[in-house]
Amino acid sequence: MTQHQRFPEEVCQKIGNYVYRLIDPRNGETFYVGKGRNNRVFDHAEGLLDVSGETDQTLGAKMDRIRAIKNAGLSVVHVIHRHEIPDHAVFEVEAAIIDAYPGLTNIQGGHASSDRGPMNHMELIDKYALPEFPADPSHALMLININKIDDRSDKKAIYNQVRYCWRVSKKHAEKAEYVLAVIRGVVVGAFRPHKWMHATPENFPDIPYADGSERHRIGFVGEEAPNDVWMLYVEERGKRVTNPNLKHVQNPVRFWNC
Repeated sequence: MTQHQRFPEEVCQKIGNYVYRLIDPRNGETFYVGKGRNNRVFDHAEGLLDVSGETDQTLGAKMDRIRAIKNAGLSVVHVIHRHEIPDHAVFEVEAAIIDAYPGLTNIQGGHASSDRGPMNHMELIDKYALPEFPADPSHALMLININKIDDRSDKKAIYNQVRYCWRVSKKHAEKAEYVLAVIRGVVVGAFRPHKWMHATPENFPDIPYADGSERHRIGFVGEEAPNDVWMLYVEERGKRVTNPNLKHVQNPVRFWNC
C-alpha cells in the first residue's frame, strides 16, 4: 500500500476510532499525534486544511513541517497506533501517546494530561496526600497550568512562569483578583496581578525570550498574594485541586468567579 492511499469503505467501517502518529521520514521523529475515523489520517498526512478542533498555531507548526518534508521530495510517514477504540476511551489513548512524545506540534496537551499525565512518585504523593484546595473559593481566580518547577519553594521561578504569556482575553483576565500557578493538579503559587499587558519586549524587558512573536498573548506584572491568601490556596507545599470545575483538561487557563 502506498503512503497516501485511502482506506476502502469496508476497512473504515471495521477500524472505527483510531489514534495515529505523523512521522518525519528525514529523522524518524514523531511530530503529531491525533485521533480520527475513516480517512482522517490521510488528510493530515497530505496537509489538507479541512480539519477541525485545531488552533491556527497548531496548523501552522504542522503545515510548516509537512511542507518541509514535501520540499525534500518525501512523504509524511503515518502509523495507526491503535484502532477499534471505544468512544469512551479514545481521548485517553490519544493523551497517553501525546505524553509519550515530547516536542510535538500539538499545541494542546492530551486529554487530562495535566491531571493524570506522567508524574514521578513524589508528584503522585503530592497529588493525593496534600491538603485539598477550597472547593468553592470566594475570590475571583485565574488558575494557570505551568511547566514543572524543580524547586516549588522558589516563588520567583513560579511567578516568572505563571505571569507570561497566555492566549486569553485581557478584559477577562483583568477580572481576576489572584492568579494561581498549578502543576499537575496542585496549586503551588498565588499572585496578585497589578497590570496585564500584551507580550512584547517593550512590556516585558526582563523576560529574555520575549521577542514579540507572541504579542497576541498577554502577561502580567504583580506580586505575591498576601500571606492569608497564600495560606488559603497554597499553604506550605501546595494544595490539590479536587473540584472538577477547577481542574485543567486541555486549556491551560481556568477562570473562577470571573
